[in-house]
Amino acid sequence: MNQKEIKILSDDELMDKLVSLTNSLYETKVAHAVSPIENPLQVRSLRRTIARLKTEISKRSQK
Repeated sequence: MNQKEIKILSDDELMDKLVSLTNSLYETKVAHAVSPIENPLQVRSLRRTIARLKTEISKRSQK
């Protein structure tokens, strides 16, 4: 999910997406700890997307 897609989302959609991606990151980390996942870069991608969402939420709350 890139920045353009994130800017289109409403505030409620941002929060829902943040919660779902945070849960997905947790599950991916647990799965990777048990047995190596096929694409370990997936963890990095999820972390960065979560950071983008948090940044957009922060920007909107400052306005």
